[in-house]
Amino acid sequence: MPLDSFGRDIHYLRISLTDKCNMRCVYCMSEDMIFQPNAELMTTPEILRLVNLFAGLGVDKIRLTGGEPTVHPDLLAIVRGIHATGITRISLTTNGLRLTELAVPLKQAGLERVNVSVDTLDPDRFHRVTRWGQLDKVLDGVRAAEAAGLTPIKINAVIARGFNEQDIADLARLTLHHPWQVRFIEMMPFGDVAAFAQDATISQAEIMQCIETEVGPLQPIAEGRLDGEARLYHLAGSQAAIGFISTLTNPFCASCSRVRLTADGHLRLCLLRDDEGDLLTPLRQGASDADLESLVRSLIWRKPWGHGLPDGLIPLERVMSQIGG
Repeated sequence: MPLDSFGRDIHYLRISLTDKCNMRCVYCMSEDMIFQPNAELMTTPEILRLVNLFAGLGVDKIRLTGGEPTVHPDLLAIVRGIHATGITRISLTTNGLRLTELAVPLKQAGLERVNVSVDTLDPDRFHRVTRWGQLDKVLDGVRAAEAAGLTPIKINAVIARGFNEQDIADLARLTLHHPWQVRFIEMMPFGDVAAFAQDATISQAEIMQCIETEVGPLQPIAEGRLDGEARLYHLAGSQAAIGFISTLTNPFCASCSRVRLTADGHLRLCLLRDDEGDLLTPLRQGASDADLESLVRSLIWRKPWGHGLPDGLIPLERVMSQIGG
């Protein structure tokens, strides 16, 4: 994969398969969210053509996201198509609602592992945070994924002040009883939920203090080295790590190796900047693979050093469901 202008090796592609979702999490979208028309989104052949292009450029890791990727009708065919390129590091971020039925077929199609969003272990609060979610169904999906071999399981928890901060300790304790890495993610401001996110964000330092007060001391793992975006710690006697993804208070831009393909076919260079390049329009207008490759290389070269949140540059043109996190 080509380097960006700062010498970073960009070899990790996140693909938002759809902006649609079967939940309405408070930190992601409004309850009356209006989604993009299907005609504006990439088709399955278009997704796989771009995947082949990126594989040829050296991408060796792909994460499928949404919206909610499991609502895409061709999810299994897309996973098989990615695997056929020779890329084997294929993962999926999901809310888990459909994992019970999809875990085994996804594993058979070539999926390596999953991240599942679980923001609280209290059913009532879970419903309040997700608006439409059912905690028992999601946890059944996590167990189904584990049984199918979609491991290691990673649990993503976004902590929002006034919604689920009281669940931090219980979520951390999951690592004492299960081989599931629990990752606490600082909420990020986007689009029409930006003001809410800024008011409700809880920092890594606050979360760590809560865990150490209520559960026990955290010991760093491989200090200075990230697991993807996460800084890892563990509790004494735990079966898995606790990770912190702290884009706001402890950014990891220097080691960033990823770009994102939005559901409508734009290459987004930084999650928290609105700068993008349209790949879908030239593809539909008949651009050759060589033309598209040249466009991708030029876009990656202009990837910014880091996000602009410290300078007040909040991305407003997208919501998270269109980008895929």
